[in-house]
Amino acid sequence: MRRILLCTAAALVALLGTAATPVVGAGVEVERPGLEYVAMGDSFSSAAGVLPLDLRAPLLCQRSLVNYPSLIAEATGAALTDVTCGGATTGNFTTSQYPGVAPQLQALGPTTQLVTMTIGLNDSLMFLRLQAACGSAGLTTLGFGSPCQHRYGTSFADTITTTTYPALVEALRAVRGRAPQAQVAILGIPWILPATGGCFPFMPVARGDVPYLRTIQATLNDAIRRAAEVTGAVYVDFSEISEGHDACQRPADRWIEPALLGTNPIIVHPNARGEAAMAEHTLTVLGLR
Repeated sequence: MRRILLCTAAALVALLGTAATPVVGAGVEVERPGLEYVAMGDSFSSAAGVLPLDLRAPLLCQRSLVNYPSLIAEATGAALTDVTCGGATTGNFTTSQYPGVAPQLQALGPTTQLVTMTIGLNDSLMFLRLQAACGSAGLTTLGFGSPCQHRYGTSFADTITTTTYPALVEALRAVRGRAPQAQVAILGIPWILPATGGCFPFMPVARGDVPYLRTIQATLNDAIRRAAEVTGAVYVDFSEISEGHDACQRPADRWIEPALLGTNPIIVHPNARGEAAMAEHTLTVLGLR
């Protein structure tokens, strides 16, 4: 697992090294007539690792020119203000994530008409902790058994229920307070792993832990759905359409890249095909087609 993390860090440094110094601020405004659209959220929204990079954006945010917000704006002719940033938590809606990068809520206003986001994966370092804990556990058993489930049990799901869910509700209410006229959509997370089996070592999760991680992801998506429901936001559900497009599928089919031998320098994140699918489904759910 340590080798995987080191390779990922090296790839990220190499990617960052190719970019010019960006304009740092609340976000990059794409001048198009029409719908006033603000894109918020984390690396699944910024499309971290998907080239080409948007060199106008804060470099550490790893924002792609072909992330799903850009594709939605292109399809609708919307005027996009994109403040998505890799690693963002719900807390970064109200606090600066990096020096010179404004809290994401500052991009919203009374004339905002559409808001989209993915958020919640990084709260309590959930995504990083899951990858590190279950990846290292899988390596110790060479992919056999359920070492991660045996060690951590319900702890990850409990954190989602007791900490992430209320943070999501608070964040969505804050969005509504800043943009009372906007249609607000929060996207679920496309399946990262298949229902069973897995693909050790490309995704270094023990075979018996694959259903365990799927359950944790389902718990997170359900928390996102419930938070949307109680705050009047739209939940964009990927549980059905992303089936068969997880990180264990062949390159032509997968929407999420694996930890090893993937095509993105940022592992276990959507690729360009995944971002396009997220844009397309969101457009359909929101009736923007």
